[in-house]
Amino acid sequence: MGSFQTDDFIAGYIGGAASVIVGHPLDTVKTRLQVGQSYGNTLNCILKIYRNENVSGFFKGMSFPLASIAIYNSVVFGVFSNTERLMRQHWNRGSSQSPDLACLTVASMVAGFVSVGIGGPVDLVKIRLQMQTQPFISGNLTTNQRSSMINCQKNYKGPIHCVYWVLRHEGFLGVYRGAGAMLLRDIPGYCLYFIPYTVICKWLTTDGHTTPSPANVWIAGGIAGAISWGTATPMDVVKSRIQADGVHSNKYKGVADCISQSYHNEGLKVFFRGVTVNAVRGFPMSAAMFLTYELSLKAIRATKVKSDH
Repeated sequence: MGSFQTDDFIAGYIGGAASVIVGHPLDTVKTRLQVGQSYGNTLNCILKIYRNENVSGFFKGMSFPLASIAIYNSVVFGVFSNTERLMRQHWNRGSSQSPDLACLTVASMVAGFVSVGIGGPVDLVKIRLQMQTQPFISGNLTTNQRSSMINCQKNYKGPIHCVYWVLRHEGFLGVYRGAGAMLLRDIPGYCLYFIPYTVICKWLTTDGHTTPSPANVWIAGGIAGAISWGTATPMDVVKSRIQADGVHSNKYKGVADCISQSYHNEGLKVFFRGVTVNAVRGFPMSAAMFLTYELSLKAIRATKVKSDH
């Protein structure tokens, strides 16, 4: 096999779809907690969403991520695997050897950097749709504020309309609102995603086995996801707030301004809002992602071997 392989992209696409289905309800809860100020704790947020919007409220904005995050994960896993493989070959390490930490780190950083190109617009649309709640008009608002919010409520009829509206009113750069915060979240975040997964898989795999079992992949993927999302929470809060900005108002000038305003108004604890949901959500999402990825990759390569014969 050559250094560049498309198998990882295909398997990443399938894995990405599985992770969205598993994780979207808690992702909605996480976004509401980070951006809104009236939900309190995680349980209260879940109960409020269910009471006001029923079960469908947890799946707001899922159609777009289901289609796009599959492509996003395809790129992330494809770029990571091919970069890591290329570096091993460059450093004259045989493909049968365990990946070197330096290879894993560089490949993770490259994947995190590239991911923002696709993930930025996807996250923006997802968050804008998730933040469109029905009962948010308050009697304490001024006439202008109420009118602005009512207009905003009519803005996004769906993912395509949301993209069109953002491009029309905020320009091309509006689609990449929060990209700086996303880079600061994803570059270290993917290091704490792929490296723990690889290390835990190797640790769980017993002697005599060249590949980890599905159960080991599930456990390693889940733990890696919980670690990555848990530690990424502070910058995830900043990213979510910047991307949600423009739904009701435009108050953040950038990453530093968002951090400053959030800290000044709500204290240090605001940056850890949703950390529990992030960690809990990260486990099943990443477990499903890695397991589906590994099983799909195995099936694709087995099919290729059969066709070659």
